[in-house]
Amino acid sequence: MNLFYTSLQLKGFPISEARVAFKSIQESCKINVLNYQEERAWQIFKHHLSSNAAYASWIGNRKISTWHDIPIMTKSSIQVDVAQRLSAGYTPKNTHLHNTSGSSGTPFFFAKDKFCHALSWALIEHRFGLHDITFGKDLQARFYGIPLSKWKYRKEKLKDSVAARVRFPVFDLSDKVLANYVMKFRKHNFSYVNGYTSSLVLMAKYCIQQKITLKEICPSLKAVFTTSEVCDALDKKMIEQGFGVKAVNEYGAAELDLIGFEDAAGNFLLTHETQFIEIVDDEDKPTQPGQEGRVIITSLYNKAMPFIRYELGDRLVLKKEQYNAYQLIDRIVGRTNDIAFLPSGKKSPGLTFYYISKSLLEGGGFMKEFVIKQKSLSHFHFEYVAHRDVLEDEIQKVVHAMDTYLEPGLTATFERKEKIERTTAGKLKQFFSDINEEARQ
Repeated sequence: MNLFYTSLQLKGFPISEARVAFKSIQESCKINVLNYQEERAWQIFKHHLSSNAAYASWIGNRKISTWHDIPIMTKSSIQVDVAQRLSAGYTPKNTHLHNTSGSSGTPFFFAKDKFCHALSWALIEHRFGLHDITFGKDLQARFYGIPLSKWKYRKEKLKDSVAARVRFPVFDLSDKVLANYVMKFRKHNFSYVNGYTSSLVLMAKYCIQQKITLKEICPSLKAVFTTSEVCDALDKKMIEQGFGVKAVNEYGAAELDLIGFEDAAGNFLLTHETQFIEIVDDEDKPTQPGQEGRVIITSLYNKAMPFIRYELGDRLVLKKEQYNAYQLIDRIVGRTNDIAFLPSGKKSPGLTFYYISKSLLEGGGFMKEFVIKQKSLSHFHFEYVAHRDVLEDEIQKVVHAMDTYLEPGLTATFERKEKIERTTAGKLKQFFSDINEEARQ
């Protein structure tokens, strides 16, 4: 029995129904994927236009005669209270309510109806199955962060137990910690690894330095799945050398679905079953394969909240060739964060700052955008866009979180700004390190 999927069913997520629907969707896509996506996209648009007062008001008197007449949504345009953005019949209590990780620097809360959320898990189950992994049953080594407050920590550990995961917290990736992680691989029969790219690269480098591979000491290991940050060719080579198994790119967004996923042959499949994905230029015109563009996504099944022509904030390039009915991703531009180096010698991925900053995010609409810059081994500077200044008690919460997740003795300053500069790729990079290699020693 797969305890994870059973738990979803018990919580009211119709996973059995979603699995059947997902197979039917795939059959429709095989017949004519463009017709399927066009029909579903117009259906979900008309649903929200008639059922969501906030979305109808935002559309206003615009004349919508073609799909490209529908305006593009941005994250900032929906950073208001969740209850104001739900369609008729949906409430925070009868939906899946969550918030984005803030790894992009633009956090917000969102909701999915229960069937849509179950369909997301059916998609995940299918994609991992391409690598002979039974998601929720085969044991996962999870290189992620974890909330450290007592109640949230216990809740996350319970979820790990139900989902057959062993957590490898990434807040401290010093050699001493990585040595202990190697010992865990000796004791458990892991089938796969899932985690932040930067953390997995550090683990791989350590293994290479020790002249070992994790496959040698954990023969059951089949694959490593990288997420949250771009895994380029060099990262992939490093991970495969240190882990001794293939590295697989996973690309997704919490508020949507898996957006891209590599199959066993290395084809980076662009999801078409649950989303309509457009790649457009800076004038909102569709790009041609081989050209870089902005990622615009319509969630085809989320009836609770509209994500219609929603700009994710990433840029990517599609390949000219296709695989079956799938478009193929050539490369994703952006989604990288630096590593934080601390006075004690500790190393921690930039995504740790999601957990540090979460106290500022939980208000829902207060913090619009933020970035963190490491100015020295012990000092971090927060730049943020908000409708008010950060309060002193909020600053103290962040400093306390830095003590908890990183180490005591670090300092922080805050600067409110009108806007935050993007990278050359147009991406809002959440964490930068301004210190040079010499200062890290």
